[in-house]
Formats: sequence, C-alpha cells, structure tokens
Amino acid sequence: MNDQTRRDQDGAGVATRAAALRLLDAVLRKGLPLESALDNAARGLERADDRALAHAIAAEVLRRLPDLDALIDSATAKPLPPDAKARMALRIALVQALQLNTPSHAAISTVLPLVDGGPRKLVHGVFGTLDRRGVKLPELPSLPEGVAARWEAAWGADVVEAAQRAITAPPPLDLTIKDGDVAGLEGISLAPGHLRLPAGGRVTELPGFADGDWWVQDLSASLPARLIGKGPGRALDLCAAPGGKTMQLAAAGWDVTAVDMADQRLKRVRENLARTKLKARLVSGDALTFSDDPYDVVLLDAPCSATGIFRRHPDVLHRVRPRAVATLAERQQAMLARAASLVKPGGLLVYSVCSLEPEEGEGVADAFLASFSGFAPVPIAADELPAGLIPNDKGQVRVLPGALAEQGGTDGFFVARFRRG
Repeated sequence: MNDQTRRDQDGAGVATRAAALRLLDAVLRKGLPLESALDNAARGLERADDRALAHAIAAEVLRRLPDLDALIDSATAKPLPPDAKARMALRIALVQALQLNTPSHAAISTVLPLVDGGPRKLVHGVFGTLDRRGVKLPELPSLPEGVAARWEAAWGADVVEAAQRAITAPPPLDLTIKDGDVAGLEGISLAPGHLRLPAGGRVTELPGFADGDWWVQDLSASLPARLIGKGPGRALDLCAAPGGKTMQLAAAGWDVTAVDMADQRLKRVRENLARTKLKARLVSGDALTFSDDPYDVVLLDAPCSATGIFRRHPDVLHRVRPRAVATLAERQQAMLARAASLVKPGGLLVYSVCSLEPEEGEGVADAFLASFSGFAPVPIAADELPAGLIPNDKGQVRVLPGALAEQGGTDGFFVARFRRG
C-alpha cells in the first residue's frame, strides 16, 4: 500500500477532494481567481502535499472542463446543471482517473462522500458507466467555446490550436538572474539573464534562492523592463506587484519607485527586494491618482484579463467575459493617460498587459497615440527580443500561443513603447 492510498483510506483523501470541490466552486460559481481562493478552500488540510494535490486536481479540471462535461453529458439522461454538486464531483473523479493516473476505485471512493442521497447514486452510476466504456480525454483539450471563437476571430485557427497544446500541462519555470550565473542551476537560457528549468520542484529549495540570486518571472513578463534597458535615472513601476519588473529595473541601475494599491501585494514586493538585496521606494496607492515629479521612464504593466497566463492559471478562461475585457480596456486607457503625465520630456513610457485580447493591447495603444500627440511610438527591434520573438509591423510586441513552443512556450503578452517629445 503506497502513502497516497493510505491517506485516502484514513480520510485525508476525502478532505483533499472536498478542498478541490470548494476551489472549483469559488472559480466557476463565484468568479474568484484560483490562487486567491486556495487558502480558504484548503482550510483544515495540514499536509502541504494534500494542499498541493487539491490545487492540482482543481487546475486539471479547469484545463479539461469542456471535455469532462462532454463525457458526463454523454452518460446522463438529461444534462446536469453546470454548478450541480454531482457534476462537480464527477469532474473531480474523472480527471483523476483519466488524467492524474489515480486508480478508478480511489477516484470514485474519495468523491462519493462529497454527495449524499440521490446524487451519490447518480455520481457512482455515471462514473461506472464511463469507466466501463473505457473513455479517454482528447489529446488536445477543448477551450471554452466563447474563448475559442474570440481568439480564432482575433488571431486565427492556428493560434487556437497552439493554445490547446499549451494548456495540456503546467509550463516550465522561468528565472530572471540578478547578476551572472548561479552555481548548481542547470537549464536553458533564452535571453541574457534568463534561465528556464523544468516544471515541478520546490522553488525555495533551488540553489541561489536564499541568497537572492534570482526570482521567478515568465520570459514574456520580463520583456517590458528589458525594453527599457539600463539606468541611471528615475524609474516608476506602476501596478508593481509581485515585483519582478521592479527588481529588473533596480538591478539595471535605475532609482525605482514601485506603486501598487494592494498592501498585501506590496508586502510580497518588499520581501522579494529584501531577499535579492535590491532597493526600491514602495508606495501604496492607485495608479490613477498617484502624483509625483516626472520620471525618466514609466512602466505600466496594467491590470488586465490575464488571459495570456492561461497555461499556469487556467481559471482565467472560465472567469473572464467580453464585458469584463471592455471594462478593463477602458480602465487601462485611463491609467495610461495618467502614466503619460508622469513622464519627463524625452522620457520613455512602456505599456504592457499579460492578455491575449486585442482590445486590451493594440486597442489601448492605438487609442493612446490618437489622443496624445506629444508621444510617439518607439518601435521595438527584433534584436531587442529573445530569438524566436519578433515585433509586429507597428514595432510592438504581441506574444501569442505557439511562440517558442519548441523551447517550452511562454505566456501571452503585449508590449508597446513610446517617447515623450
């Protein structure tokens, strides 16, 4: 009997699946981000491994949700409501058996206690029917119908297929290196000061973590600060948390002010700065109202739909609706206008979003240039980017699913750069 089976039998397995169910309910019914719902959903789980398993189960359900639901609907007389506990329990049982290599008896026995009465019999019967059929999930997960239609209209069918491939598994781990090499770390480098490691493992146990030699940052997320380059001068990082860009700018010689409206998120920036022994002035405030003397460079990595980070946060595909995208784009235009007012004459302004929605990237940048004649685009050149990424015909960076696929891919992103006259 292995350790997992033993924990399943003593009840910890049921508690873990209950936590996974609470996580899914928080995302799919309440619209909460998966990560922010984890602490509350995993309450009572004492083992870090059980907490991690609950997260892994919920995340895998979200990666495979349309296909799991199609299987469930194929074995019921009429469709179950989307938020029915029976459907939730079946999603959890099926994803374990079909995707996470959990034996069928363990997959179903640990979810049955989550439903009572008639639903218990229904869940057992539907799971048994599908198990006897020997069903499988498709090699490429289906994206939610609305997302697939939106992205195909914007970027084409090839990008949708690339997104399906990208979401099949958690992405590799990207590190930004503060200065030179780190002894004991082995991976591939796709840009100066970058190292890519396989997914998995405890970040805090990797060589150089305690010494502050690096920080976790997806390659795409490192682009905005890379495109600013070296200091000296005053740099403003708006919406700075979790602090990757702040640390990049500080390490590049800038005198950095980092602004974020969430005190808890600023606490994380402060901890990262302390670990890496880098310095920045931290300000708790709203980017729409922040006021100060002008800066040589201003970086606005604006709050957005975050659909570009779907590989590691598959919940975004089920939470973000077109109306939310439109609202976020309007807010970004207002924030970019405010950021522009904080740039010195001759200074740089960089706008970025981790979104795959053109309304949030290209649309906001175009609207800004149409309204602010005092700013001109500073086209991004191919030799400023990691090999394999190229600017578009306007000199902007649009990273789409499929980029650097052979090297493990990278998050979806948009970056535009402007100079004040």
